[in-house]
Amino acid sequence: MFTSDNLRFLLELSRTGRISDTSKRLGVDQTTVSRRISRLEKDMGARLFDRGVSGWQLTEAGRRLVPYAESIESTLLSALGETTASASPSLNGTVRILTPDGFGAFVLVPGLRSVRVRHPDLYTEVLTSTTHDVLTGRDFDVAVTLERPSPRSVVVSKLADYNLRLYASRRYLETHESISSVDDLRHHTLVWYVDAFLDVEPLRILDRILPTGRAQIQTNNIAGHYEAVRHGVGIAPLPTYIGATDDDLVPVLRDEFVIRRSYWLVVPRELIRLARVRAISDALHEIVDRNPDLRAR
Repeated sequence: MFTSDNLRFLLELSRTGRISDTSKRLGVDQTTVSRRISRLEKDMGARLFDRGVSGWQLTEAGRRLVPYAESIESTLLSALGETTASASPSLNGTVRILTPDGFGAFVLVPGLRSVRVRHPDLYTEVLTSTTHDVLTGRDFDVAVTLERPSPRSVVVSKLADYNLRLYASRRYLETHESISSVDDLRHHTLVWYVDAFLDVEPLRILDRILPTGRAQIQTNNIAGHYEAVRHGVGIAPLPTYIGATDDDLVPVLRDEFVIRRSYWLVVPRELIRLARVRAISDALHEIVDRNPDLRAR
């Protein structure tokens, strides 16, 4: 017969990845852990873990079950009068964050130090993507998006606004024709996303700048845009939280070209009460608040 107590064994094994460590944390022998996991897999009618060289890894079915196990854990802690701020200040487990590549690489990852200090046992997985269907798989705990999704099955809130400007390196501007109007850009090398894979409407910027133009250098991540500009390859729209931090980059058409875009914070409804999700959501707001080139909410 199914018992929710077996979810506790799934939760701890998902966190440690090893039967021996799980048995120590739960105060039982390894045989008990194995038996409980086998019982749960039988009850669920699916394999919940794959055993590999690096330890026990959750299958897709197991990963879908974890939020429910954590919800039960959080409810029990609340019932006992415990809070993550007092009784158990350090969280554990794993949080998977989906984010656009620029925000993920240049804002989120550098800002995770405070999370590591507060929660050294909490693992963070950052997946970057700039595609329209980033949320369709629902394989995330927290997401940052450029488009505001339907709130049907998720909780959505405004995270920040940011500006995009055109940037070029000083070397590039010294060795190429001057730029005094948007039309002059036709005589310069533009760098942007790959047209065939760019389906996020807020990033279809070049279509509006030069309706008949096209970026001669196309790459599917913003780090490539930044490196191309930094090495004098061409001109690219960059968020000011990237371009303004590099003294060798110069805004092009400062008075004519500035585009404001927004980031949205997205959390599946069934995860919104989990302590680890709340902690990461709060951390994201703190990271944004500390960045002078992001306008919080």
